[in-house]
Amino acid sequence: MVLRTPRPPLLWALLAAGCFALVIGSFGLTARLDLHPCHLCIFQRLLFMVLAILGALAAWRAGRPSGRLAGLAIPPLALWGAGVATYQSWLQAQPPGSISCMAAEPGLIERLVEWLGQRLPELFLATGFCEEAELIILGMTLANWALVAFLACLITAAWALLAARPGRLR
Repeated sequence: MVLRTPRPPLLWALLAAGCFALVIGSFGLTARLDLHPCHLCIFQRLLFMVLAILGALAAWRAGRPSGRLAGLAIPPLALWGAGVATYQSWLQAQPPGSISCMAAEPGLIERLVEWLGQRLPELFLATGFCEEAELIILGMTLANWALVAFLACLITAAWALLAARPGRLR
């Protein structure tokens, strides 16, 4: 039995579907469990939205320059998301009341989320604090799960990009 590497369009489509499911799931959990997402949560949700769009574009335009460009944009965004999720996980691991994500001067992420929240509060309004872990699933916070998901996106993107390179062994 010979296992074949999935074709890049399938990998990109799986990445897009997974990210889309995470976004829908985050909205569902927020509404159903009355969660209060913070700036970092909303930013991660936004990154998953962008990754879903880029993954769908890479799948649809596979083999074309626009599809390759979309695919090449995914790893740095997934790394950025992994960094944000790692930082939030670190914040949540600190003793309660010892640290806060709120700085005197809002950073780029906070300003972007505030701007989006003013335009589409249903999707982007931050009402919680980054250091609070409101929901734990199988011993992991949502920030921990986001880190796993961003790393899965990174691995899937690397796999698809390697599978699509010219002259690869088939």
